[in-house]
Amino acid sequence: MRLYLTLSIILLATSPLLSQKKPLVVASASMLADIAEQIGGAYIDVEMIVPIGGDPHLHEPTPGDVRLVARGDLILVNGLTFEGWITELIDNSGTKAQTITVTEGIDVLTSQTYKNSADPHAWMDASNGIIYAQNIAKALSSIDPEHTEYYSERLESYSTELQELDSYISKAIQSIPAQQRILITSHDAFQYYGKRYGIQLEAIMGISTEAEAQTSDIIRVNKVIKENKVPAVFVESTINPKLIKQLASDNKIKIGGKLYADSLGDIKSPASTYIDMLRYNTDTIVAALSQSTQSDTEDHEKSETNYTFLWILGIGLLLALGLLVYKMNN
Repeated sequence: MRLYLTLSIILLATSPLLSQKKPLVVASASMLADIAEQIGGAYIDVEMIVPIGGDPHLHEPTPGDVRLVARGDLILVNGLTFEGWITELIDNSGTKAQTITVTEGIDVLTSQTYKNSADPHAWMDASNGIIYAQNIAKALSSIDPEHTEYYSERLESYSTELQELDSYISKAIQSIPAQQRILITSHDAFQYYGKRYGIQLEAIMGISTEAEAQTSDIIRVNKVIKENKVPAVFVESTINPKLIKQLASDNKIKIGGKLYADSLGDIKSPASTYIDMLRYNTDTIVAALSQSTQSDTEDHEKSETNYTFLWILGIGLLLALGLLVYKMNN
């Protein structure tokens, strides 16, 4: 009887918590979903439209996406032409959710090729990640004011982590030899990263993966590699690596590793969170670009070979001279 009474009291005490529905936050892409989870913690549910490893530039909405958006209480959109399909998806879903653009307040970069074309990859700069987090925390408080203090505390803690990451990236990139601070990737997703941390960006494709690589782009990148003795190029997790691999082969340089830009990695990857993604990318870039190029190595090996040959030749001449002197004296 006492056990029954105790269980009844516990159920009565916790029933408001059990019945309380958490707000559903729907993020367009994995980076936004992770930041929302870091801020919202136990008081929200988060789902993403584009799955891990998917390309948000090329995503084609499904009926499941429509149902997901319709159920949402808050929709997180990057904007800046990143998800060209999302406005129609939201309209078709009939959702009553609040929609926010998380890049509000960002100092937006424009395409190097197309005028008035915004570069959407603002999250590649960790200091911009703080602005993303601030916008998300504000939106969470607006739909769930009861937990505003909780969201604010988590925002403060997360912002500190991002500030530390920002400093870490800056110092790491500066450790690369100055001439070799050139990052070559498949598509132009690292301009914010390059501007913030002091590394030159060269990509085969533009800011959207919808664009196709042009012969002129391949010629341009090849020229950059040769003139600057770039030691490595990088593939991206959401893009076919064929062109980059061919570029590496033609120039006899290494594939420096796989970088994450438009999607986080899965839970088993080293880039399963936003912070892990930026840190892993940085460590991969620094390790590859700090090495000597193959041509430098070949030149060094040739010089060593020449030095060895001259050393042996010198010893041979001295021995011959010594033998000649010996014969003359006898």
